[in-house]
Amino acid sequence: MKSDIVKKGIERAPHRSLFKAMGYTDEEIARPLIGVANSKSEIIPGHINLDKIAEAVKAGIRMAGGTPVEFSTIGVCDGIAMGHTGMKYSLPTRELIADCCESMGIANSFDGMVFIPNCDKIVPGMLMAAARINIPSIFISGGPMLSLKREGKYLDLNSVFEAVGSYKAGKMTEDEVCEYEDHSCPGCGSCSGMFTANSMNCLTEALGMGLPGNGTIPAVYAERIRLAKKAGLKIMELVEKGIKPSDIMVQEAFDNALAVDMALGCSTNSALHLPAIANELNIKMDLEIINEISGRVPNLCRLAPAGTHHVQDLYNAGGVQALMNELAKGGLIDESLMTCTAKTVRENILNASIKDHSVIRSLSDPYSTTGGLAVLKGNIAPDGSVVKRSAVDEKMLRHKGPARVFDSEDDAIKAIYEAKISKGDVIIIRYEGPKGGPGMREMLGPTSAIAGMGLDKDVALLTDGRFSGASRGASIGHISPEAMEGGPLAVVREGDIIEIDIPEGKLNALISDSEISKRLALWKAPKPRITSGYLGRYSRMVTSANRGAVLE
Repeated sequence: MKSDIVKKGIERAPHRSLFKAMGYTDEEIARPLIGVANSKSEIIPGHINLDKIAEAVKAGIRMAGGTPVEFSTIGVCDGIAMGHTGMKYSLPTRELIADCCESMGIANSFDGMVFIPNCDKIVPGMLMAAARINIPSIFISGGPMLSLKREGKYLDLNSVFEAVGSYKAGKMTEDEVCEYEDHSCPGCGSCSGMFTANSMNCLTEALGMGLPGNGTIPAVYAERIRLAKKAGLKIMELVEKGIKPSDIMVQEAFDNALAVDMALGCSTNSALHLPAIANELNIKMDLEIINEISGRVPNLCRLAPAGTHHVQDLYNAGGVQALMNELAKGGLIDESLMTCTAKTVRENILNASIKDHSVIRSLSDPYSTTGGLAVLKGNIAPDGSVVKRSAVDEKMLRHKGPARVFDSEDDAIKAIYEAKISKGDVIIIRYEGPKGGPGMREMLGPTSAIAGMGLDKDVALLTDGRFSGASRGASIGHISPEAMEGGPLAVVREGDIIEIDIPEGKLNALISDSEISKRLALWKAPKPRITSGYLGRYSRMVTSANRGAVLE
């Protein structure tokens, strides 16, 4: 066993003594040691219940003859961090979480690891760590939050953000906003739409690192606790058989994940996280593959914010495995791959079927023949940009309008709330990329303000920052190279005409190449907003969004 290095032989008597100081018996020390990375905290709704998940996991490990060793990790709630300096820390915590789990896994010589994430950056950070450590590993999330019906409408976190915009536009009263505030997030779990947290938990299933149901069983269901016990049991089988993340997360597994991403209409943040995870396995994954897979995989689900369904509906309709079974009928996924069940994809999905075709459509009746995400390129995004195509109104798939340029998210929100944005405008928010932000803030504030004020079908938003999975409308992010690195976005001027063509994958300013070159020659980088502490280090080391915003 790998853990023998910390517990076997007379030379390890001091080490065993330290284990015994914590109450471990000789029998427990002799068994395989399984690290349990628990991101439980009291500041994230999706993580408030993870103590119960961890206890269930540990019970499963003990039932199968192992010894669980629990430790904690950090996490940021993107919703609570939204719209202020805190959001600058959200994406960078992905690297801290990966480093933390890597350090614990290797320093303590665990024989296997169970990762317990739930929300946005915690899931990909732990997947990156699993790839680095490369010992038998399995993921069990805390599960999605329920969406409750109020006055005929199912609510979620995005409902509250948009309600603020509606209030600013005089369309809602303060009491009505309070009603949304009180009932949109009814309890524990990752926010109930196909936002980033639920996207990544579903994609963990598609990658083969989470048991069937990991992405969709609601947080409050007893089935979630049973699944956690199964994860504890299953990690012991993975240890016995020596099945590692590198055996599961192969190139074809990332192709499967992207196929599921396109069919589900996942968050644009998946275009940041999947390349970052692949990078840890020396698998190259660039943005071009997104359009390639999107071109052949239809969009079968429209969950909030793209539609009215929520993750609980996806669960009731058969979940990720039913969706994958449908994709398999068209030869759109590789069924031969190994997964954390110690079985192949084909074996996992064999008995899965769609139970509600209004939630998961069939290949013969898709929402669209192309996938939920699209990559756009052009003279202001030479290295690409990403849009959640499935959440864009049909009339905004092609759009031309004047640029309204802002050098920060805060300035843009102020202008939106002061009714300084007109129908047809193209809002540009720059210097909010990985380096420029620093930290690449999510723009749920501006997109929700636009939607709440009824402008989401008339106004586009472009940024070198990124969007929450809850954002909807023509919200195009991840523009690369970012403005801080001297990307052409830095020299777009107020009033320049911007042309967006999502079906054709194009994003251009209607100015000549010579004019762009002339402007860039005169451009000077602004002074970095933050130069000290973790964000200062992060801004100096982080790469472009089109490479997953990984550190070098």
